[in-house]
Amino acid sequence: MENLLTIAVLLPLASAFLAFLLPAKKPGAIRALALFATGVSLLLTLYIFSRFDRQDAGYQFVKSIEWLPSLGVHLKFGVDGISMVLLLLVGIVSFCGALVSHEIHEREKEYYILFLALTSGISGTFCSMDMFFFYFFYEMAVIPMYLLIGMYGSLPAGKHGRTKEYATMKLTLYLTAGAVLALIGLLAMYFAGGKTFDMVELKRNLQLAEATQKWVFACLLFGFGFLASMWPFHTWSPIGYAAAPTAASMMHAGVLKKLGAYGIIRLALPLLPEGARHWANLLAILACFNILYAGWAALTQKDWKFVIGYSSVSHMGYVLLGIATLNVVGVSGAVLLMFAHGVMAALTFSLIGFFYHQTHNRMVPDLSGLARKIPFIGVCMVMAVMASSGLPGFANFVSEVMVFIGAWSQGSTLFRVATICAVWGIVVTATYLLWAVRTSFFGPFDEKWNMLKDATTPWQKLPYVLLLVVLLTVGFCPRVLTGIIQKSVATIVPKVAEVQR
Repeated sequence: MENLLTIAVLLPLASAFLAFLLPAKKPGAIRALALFATGVSLLLTLYIFSRFDRQDAGYQFVKSIEWLPSLGVHLKFGVDGISMVLLLLVGIVSFCGALVSHEIHEREKEYYILFLALTSGISGTFCSMDMFFFYFFYEMAVIPMYLLIGMYGSLPAGKHGRTKEYATMKLTLYLTAGAVLALIGLLAMYFAGGKTFDMVELKRNLQLAEATQKWVFACLLFGFGFLASMWPFHTWSPIGYAAAPTAASMMHAGVLKKLGAYGIIRLALPLLPEGARHWANLLAILACFNILYAGWAALTQKDWKFVIGYSSVSHMGYVLLGIATLNVVGVSGAVLLMFAHGVMAALTFSLIGFFYHQTHNRMVPDLSGLARKIPFIGVCMVMAVMASSGLPGFANFVSEVMVFIGAWSQGSTLFRVATICAVWGIVVTATYLLWAVRTSFFGPFDEKWNMLKDATTPWQKLPYVLLLVVLLTVGFCPRVLTGIIQKSVATIVPKVAEVQR
């Protein structure tokens, strides 16, 4: 099983290297290789998930390979309940992303190489038990996104002259600044923890003074917060989504952004409990700004991708609020919401890509009555909007309720006000999403969209059906994920939960 986990993580990267050997004149073979790599990785992940011991809260299927033992660096993979769920998310979204990548017709070889490298970078971050390789894969995930947007992206005119190159550079500068800040915190823990990068050893042996914990936690919180689009460091995110090609948007919103929140949960909370206690209130305040500010910004958008981009920033506010609760229910809700939002965002961006590929227009006011020509896509979009709005029956509802319960149970006035703000954020979310879907898919049909073709074959429908089935399955049976999440979260938060505010 240990080897299967390693294969699931590294198979896309190995396939990217193999793609170098294939001639660029055979894009069909390269695309088939990408589908094979992401499909097999998903099947391996599902098998590992089925064999996961739900009574064991620690790491399972651990594989360690010495790399630089003199510096305490090992290539060490393993999964607990948190990383298992997020690895499953990567498998689902990457396979669906490969399925919808048929819209790419130029430099396809380079595209699939970058896409596969991105997939392994994200998977490797979620599974790394060594801080060195955690950071290595973290950076490996960011670099391909820069190239995918810069080479294959598009940004319609009207955004004050901003181009895909502008979006790419802004994304890169923000994420690089965050990565450098996080690296300072990681190196501080490395030297204070006996010069080891092993996360298990650090959790057991790291002893930092309270004052030191506060500034190191700040480095990790704001460093990883850049990638988690924490307000006010979020401005790179919506324009990055808007400029990215469809599959890159799916990976970006669905899984790449979750690396930031995962870094806070995996490293900052268990290793720096006093720092977590000190910064929790500020994190809750910033989370409210994420939820409400980004939600209000989404109300003013006319471009479908910007609407969903700001919506994604708003939803990450719920994740950050769950982390700020420092209790099992709230943090578990944050992890489950990372999964639910990842699937929902991937579904929404894939649907936008479907009609944009035919219309070359994604401005909400310019689209009307699309459901008459593409009823299957219309139904899927309505269901995606319902999921994003927190409708019961979808995975998002369960996870958001867990965050609300975790925040309210803190008992402090600040967290209860934050809970009220978060609940109000759902109303704002429903407002702009229902307006967008009603305007574009219903109402009078515009004859200029007569050329639209719906998804009709099983192969065309597969990615959308798969993502919807996952949302509904977890929504109706959340215990399939919450059980393993809560057991692992319970090993992370006790230190900070025991400290009185």
